[in-house]
Amino acid sequence: MDRFEAMSMLLEVVDQGNLSAASRSLKVPLPTLSRKITELEVLLGTKLLTRTTRRIALTDAGVTYIEAARRILEQLEEAERQASGEFAMPKGELVMTAPVQFGRLHVLPVVADFLAAFPAINVRLVLSDRNIDLVEEHVDMAVRIGNLPDSAMVATRVGSVRRVVCGSPDLFAARGVPKEPADLLNLPCIGVEVLTPAAGWQFRKAGVAGTIDVAIVPRLSVTTTDAAAEAAIRGVGVTRLLHYQVAQAVASGALKLVLEDFEPEPAPIHLIHLSRGQMPLKMRHFLDFAAPRLRVSVPALQSSRR
Repeated sequence: MDRFEAMSMLLEVVDQGNLSAASRSLKVPLPTLSRKITELEVLLGTKLLTRTTRRIALTDAGVTYIEAARRILEQLEEAERQASGEFAMPKGELVMTAPVQFGRLHVLPVVADFLAAFPAINVRLVLSDRNIDLVEEHVDMAVRIGNLPDSAMVATRVGSVRRVVCGSPDLFAARGVPKEPADLLNLPCIGVEVLTPAAGWQFRKAGVAGTIDVAIVPRLSVTTTDAAAEAAIRGVGVTRLLHYQVAQAVASGALKLVLEDFEPEPAPIHLIHLSRGQMPLKMRHFLDFAAPRLRVSVPALQSSRR
């Protein structure tokens, strides 16, 4: 049997959560997948999985074996990249992820210039407002906006962006302009489900310790930032977004910024990647190419007051 193939299949089963999903992901018939794992268990002389029709669970031996298998396959993958010359010359596929609007406005132009400069590298750019797991989804590099949790990731800061509150001029003319965060309780608000914590919106006052929490109850909740901005333009309510997400509407007068003296700290923007030994040249060249360009581009996301 091909032990490395069986290891890869086992890892896919564990990552997918059941045999059927792994079979579809690998495009391998379910009986073949089940047989390969059984052969691996026979070879090892121990049971690795407890299987049911809907899900699988690792035995104690399986937990230990999976950890070792991941390390072995990662080392094998790195050795193959070195042998193929990926560490000697910049080539291969670079997989990146970035938030949808930021990626379209700021990452895509950098990627286009990078592709022109490095014809042996291909890029797959995954635009998603979800924080994609780099390990599980085999992503090389990501743009992250916001504070980073402690992790094994290596982060290169490229700038920051303001969190702003805005609404339509007509709404403020009819309902009044909020002077303090608490005034938002008298206005209809638009929440973005992936951005708004259950506790509401947080503010701060320069020179004053602590934060100001406002328990917002959205009049409208949406799942994308562009929908929130469009609803605010239509006068549905006020919303809180990152500055670049409404910069064009603010510049055109369709939206007006309020409570600028109470904005929280700007959200940092980083390029992150896994810390796993020597970095392939495709990643090193992209980092060296993209970071200075984003540091020039990102300040344009902020108004002159910060």
